Amino acid sequence: MTFYEKKLKKLSEVLYKNQGQIDSVIAVRNYIESNYETDLSIKMLSEIQYISKYHLIRLFKKYYGLTPRQYLIDKRIQKSKEHLVNGMTVTETCYAVGFASLGSFSVLFKTKVGKTPIQFQKEQLSRSKLVSDS
Repeated sequence: MTFYEKKLKKLSEVLYKNQGQIDSVIAVRNYIESNYETDLSIKMLSEIQYISKYHLIRLFKKYYGLTPRQYLIDKRIQKSKEHLVNGMTVTETCYAVGFASLGSFSVLFKTKVGKTPIQFQKEQLSRSKLVSDS
């Protein structure tokens, strides 16, 4: 092994010493991406990766800037916008993205987007009509 190979090996050991943590957090994020419409709990997510739920929350926030719950809500809101633009009703959208209550969905949607789901959908439909008329 050359001098430079030894230096590179030493550097990679220092830089990637937390690779197991990074892999765990990425796996949890990927699981959320694939299963956002199901009933996900922090307990279940931590059991998937065999780590403490509190440790998972800390790691996830460290690497993504959000807790797993916040990330899940953002993902659901993003997907709900897509459903609403594609013509799904608000109630169908609510349950399709994994919310259990229409009221909590509407409140969270308005908090995150600044409009109710109905207002958002009407605005998007009127925009699409303007584009198609042009």
